[in-house]
Amino acid sequence: MFAANYYSYDMRYSVIVPVYNRPDEVKELLESLTEQHFKDFEVIIVEDGSTLPCNDIIEIFKDRLDIKYFSKPNSGPGQTRNYGAERSSGEYLIILDSDCIVPPVYFNSIEQELKESTSDAFGGPDKAHHSFTDIQKAINYSMTSFFTTGGIRGGEKKMDKFYPRSFNMGVRRNVYMSLGGFSDMRFGEDIDFSIRIFKGGYSCRLFPEAWVWHKRRTDMKKFFKQVYNSGIARINLYKKYPDSLKPVHMLPAIFTAGMIVLILAAAVGCMMYVFSHFSNDANSKYIVEKWALYTISASIMPLAVFSLLIFSDSAIKNKCIKIGAFSIISSFIQLTGYGSGFIIAWWKRCILGKDQFSAFEKNFYK
Repeated sequence: MFAANYYSYDMRYSVIVPVYNRPDEVKELLESLTEQHFKDFEVIIVEDGSTLPCNDIIEIFKDRLDIKYFSKPNSGPGQTRNYGAERSSGEYLIILDSDCIVPPVYFNSIEQELKESTSDAFGGPDKAHHSFTDIQKAINYSMTSFFTTGGIRGGEKKMDKFYPRSFNMGVRRNVYMSLGGFSDMRFGEDIDFSIRIFKGGYSCRLFPEAWVWHKRRTDMKKFFKQVYNSGIARINLYKKYPDSLKPVHMLPAIFTAGMIVLILAAAVGCMMYVFSHFSNDANSKYIVEKWALYTISASIMPLAVFSLLIFSDSAIKNKCIKIGAFSIISSFIQLTGYGSGFIIAWWKRCILGKDQFSAFEKNFYK
């Protein structure tokens, strides 16, 4: 697939960024790359069939960065990264999303980690920048929180295995080439690639200090699409690698199913309370009302407690009550979006036996 020299490198790192209609975000990313203390890197921007190209933005930075710019028909992020990798010359490939901003010491942190212990592949965590909107900060919270699936994304040095994600991933160039790069999966292609890193016998670990500021989706609707597709991708990965599905991956689906049950129980309780007023028997009316109120409170209480935990934790961490309130919404979206995508894909692929299932494929990046 790749016609490239595995062992001769012109520089230390090649930063590869696939782009789809994100010129403003690309400008912010490139600006942050000009501020790097470590300078031995090139930047490769690959336009993936965009209707809003960023060629004007690239011109601004041509004198400030070693930058290459390409445009190609739309094929999805994985294949677009491969296109950039074929045209790279760094010893390591750094895969970033266009909605990321890197701190000035990003490459210094990677260099420090590699000097302490070499690694074939690696990845770092993400944070919310102070310039992000309150909704973006809330979304970032829900994607990194202990109280959501953010707690399993990686952030502890003692993790047995760390599967880097494409918003902040590094891999030795010859390893990337030997694995054939990213697959043609539209969603979950980064996890697929990480799984193949381990199956290929290569080393891979978390670099805790090599973090990026990650904007993720800009509103709740786009965020739902993102996590919904992530749930679908998990089942597609399970069909491809049966041993990749762990009990923890099912938690959002369990949460989603549990929430539906609680909402239905609360609805039943409300109907019981209404119907109790049609009873002429005072004793029966009292009993039905009592059970109705008990059912309603027992159904609402778990969701209320969870909401309070999210609100308190996020408000304290972000030092903002408004972000705490938004975090309740984003956390429910994160869990139920992923969970519903997981359940629907499981039903279609594992029960009905259909082929690979996806959604929002044509407009996910808009």
